[in-house]
Amino acid sequence: MFRQTASLSQVDPGRPLSPAWLHWLVIFLLVVGVVFRFVNLNHKVYWHDEVYTSLRASGYTVQEIGQEIFQNQVFSAKDLLRFQQIKPGSTPADTVRSLALEDPQHPPLYFLLDRFWVQALGAPMQAIFGSPLTASRLLPVLLSLLSLPFMYALAWELFASQAAALLATVFLALSPFDLLFAQTARQYSLLTLAVIASHYLLLRAIRLSGIQKVCSRDVLKRPPTVWKHWGLYALAVTLGLYTHPFFALTLIGHAVYIILVIGTHRQTSRQSILQFWLALAIAGLLYAPWLFVMLTGFQRTLNTTNWAANVPGSDYLVKLWTLSFTALFFDLDVGFDNLWTFVLRVPIVVLIVLAFYTLYRRCDRGISLFVWTSTVVPFLGLALPDLVLGSKRSAVSRYLISCYPGVQLAVAYFLAKRLSPKPHYLSSKPQRTGSSRFWRLTPYTLTFLNRWFWRLVLLTLFTASLASCTVSAASFTWWHNVPSYFNAAVADRLNAAPSPLLLSDRGDDFTNLGDLISLSYRLHPNVRMLLLSQNVNWVATQSFASQTDGSTIFAFRPSKPLRVALERSRGTLQPILPAARVWQVPE
Repeated sequence: MFRQTASLSQVDPGRPLSPAWLHWLVIFLLVVGVVFRFVNLNHKVYWHDEVYTSLRASGYTVQEIGQEIFQNQVFSAKDLLRFQQIKPGSTPADTVRSLALEDPQHPPLYFLLDRFWVQALGAPMQAIFGSPLTASRLLPVLLSLLSLPFMYALAWELFASQAAALLATVFLALSPFDLLFAQTARQYSLLTLAVIASHYLLLRAIRLSGIQKVCSRDVLKRPPTVWKHWGLYALAVTLGLYTHPFFALTLIGHAVYIILVIGTHRQTSRQSILQFWLALAIAGLLYAPWLFVMLTGFQRTLNTTNWAANVPGSDYLVKLWTLSFTALFFDLDVGFDNLWTFVLRVPIVVLIVLAFYTLYRRCDRGISLFVWTSTVVPFLGLALPDLVLGSKRSAVSRYLISCYPGVQLAVAYFLAKRLSPKPHYLSSKPQRTGSSRFWRLTPYTLTFLNRWFWRLVLLTLFTASLASCTVSAASFTWWHNVPSYFNAAVADRLNAAPSPLLLSDRGDDFTNLGDLISLSYRLHPNVRMLLLSQNVNWVATQSFASQTDGSTIFAFRPSKPLRVALERSRGTLQPILPAARVWQVPE
């Protein structure tokens, strides 16, 4: 369907980026984006959520670990890191069980992949690279690489333009956001792959269904090639649902597109709509077992995600939306409350708005409608409840992954259209006035200046992405590492202290376990950790005094009762890293 109408998009179908140097520069930057994914894989802090990935994949539950370590005992970092290795005697069923019991909002696909990956290659890679983080993070890197050919195929399916397809692919490869989560041991690079692949397979199935004119009553008699593509779409949908629940936002966008496209390509839609709903039904049946798990553990899901119920205010949401969408191209800032952080991103916001406006006005309606629905519908699915209920799920950048490919496609189409030479002026020659050395503003001159302006825009965009990726790759921590953002600094402070002893408990929100293990990856062997039970009065006993004697004691994110008990028995705590909630305990 789309290739038949691609000429309406006014992007030359077979023409590469012009001139040749720009074409080869984009290909070079695509390679750079691939290389960036392998740079400093073990550099950034292995943060809270990544710890939970390894914990779940290994077959442990938080409850059993908590019961074992929070017992007023001293541990080394190595003692805690054993919970990041495959649990002896466990099976993949233990991974699924851990998620079903404690994290039902996280489907098991990525965690099972991580388990199999670490079992097969974890030890050899640690021996080669000297760090267990390399093996854990290499899996999402490779998954992110699979997204690149799918993005190229998707852009070609939409625009039938080599230039637009190449730009969309390099935008994905150089995206600071996508690079960040390509190096994160979580399911988000797999989610990106599922979103892009499902887009492509849906459009391809619709197009192939439209070629073969068969009445809907004879739908089961269609040639196998058509059903093969609808079957692949159903498979992509199933994998997406087993990757993250918010993949459902992509499916809602697909459904809205299918409904709206009836008025644009009525015949094709009538031929395809039955297959679409049948593919969704098959995917739904395959997902039903985990859907049952989620519904059974619904209260547990609410308790785990109640942080999103905080009321941040609409201005906070708008700021985070701006940061999220512009992070696809630029991800440097000077502080959340600094005006310049947002001023620097205004040009990118303008570019995105222009791209979607041009797509709406200049592109074939079916193509424009798909990009719009695949972007706006998932966004509204999160943003509207936040605005109405006062929550903040749409403020979490990784939850908007379903929206991002549409933005990259729109900007790629817009710039490919602007950079494409107008055939009418290809043979035109600039003219001079008789008395002036300046060029007369002929159509050729205007076109020439216009093309160079957009080339500079594209080069600026690439420069912004490269700068963001370079700074991010060299940093120990980044904005996505919350709540572990300061763990690298905490570890450095502990490692530098004489006879350091870290004191902690479960914490007020019972989330300290993840960050204690996160710290363990960076702590020296001489750093000890005294992990307390909920009986905080133990800090006033002789047993506590004997275990801490001669040590430099640091309290890491103590619960309020523990902090009160420490101040009662030891005196006022000295703040060391207030933002990280670390205090030094008087001897």
